Amino acid sequence: MDFTKTTEQDSHYNNLEQKTIRELLETINNEDQSVPKAVAKVLPQIERLVKKVTEQLHQGGRLFYIGAGTSGRLGILDASECPPTFGVRHDLVIGLIAGGDSAIRKAVEFAEDDNQQGWKDLEFYNINSIDIVVGIAASGTTPYVIGALKKCQKQHIPTACISCNVGSPLAAVSDFPIEVVVGPEVVTGSSRMKAGTAQKLILNMITTSAMIQLGRIKDNKMVDMQLSNHKLVDRGIRMLINELNISKAEAKKLLETHQNVRAAINAHKYG
Repeated sequence: MDFTKTTEQDSHYNNLEQKTIRELLETINNEDQSVPKAVAKVLPQIERLVKKVTEQLHQGGRLFYIGAGTSGRLGILDASECPPTFGVRHDLVIGLIAGGDSAIRKAVEFAEDDNQQGWKDLEFYNINSIDIVVGIAASGTTPYVIGALKKCQKQHIPTACISCNVGSPLAAVSDFPIEVVVGPEVVTGSSRMKAGTAQKLILNMITTSAMIQLGRIKDNKMVDMQLSNHKLVDRGIRMLINELNISKAEAKKLLETHQNVRAAINAHKYG
C-alpha cells in the first residue's frame, strides 16, 4: 500500500460548496462515526504502548509528545491536562510543537520541515533512556518528528508514533507504532478532521490508562485533581461526602485543611 494514499486521497464527496448547511453537517457526522471503529482496530498497538509508557513513568521517566500543526497542538493539549486532572507534576508529560510555543496559536511556516530541530527541542529537557517519545503526525512523513525519533533511537530512548497511514517513514523509526487508518477526509487532505479526532481519542487513552495504572484515580474519581476553581472544589466536596458519609460542612472543612481529595480521605480514615 502506498502510505501517502489514505490521508491524501480525494474525498468521497464532491461539490461541497453546493450542499446546504444541514447536508454538510450530516456528511461530516457520517464520516466522523467511522473514527472510533478505526481506533478499535489498533487497540492491541495502543495497549503495547500504554504498557511501555507506564513502565517508563514508574522508573521516573517522562512522556514526551512531539508533532507539528494540529498533531503538535493535540499533544500539547493532552499534556497540559494531566496536572489538573491527575495531580502530577507539570514536567511529567510534555508536549512539543514544531515552531515552538508561538505555533500553538499561529502556524510557523516550514517549521515542520526541519529534521534537526525536533531533537534539539528534546535535548533542551535533557531527555534520556528512561523517558519515552511519541511522535504524532497524521501523514507519518513530518521531517521534524521523524528526525527527532530517529535520533532518539540512536540514543536508546523508546519511541512511538500515532499516524494515519500504514508503512510510513515515521512508523519505521518507532518502537511502538500506532497506525490508525481513517480514510480520506470530507475536505481532501484536511487531516485536522477525522485524523485529528482519531489522534485525540488515542491520546486520551494513553494518558488516562497510564495514570490509572499509576494509581492517580480512585474508583472512577479524580482524587488527585488540582482544586483550581469553584466547580472543582464543589466536586471534591461531593466526593468526600460520598466516600466518607459525612456532612457537607465536614467535607468542606476537610478539603480546606488538606487542599486535596486523596489527602482529605486518608486524613479522615487514618488520622
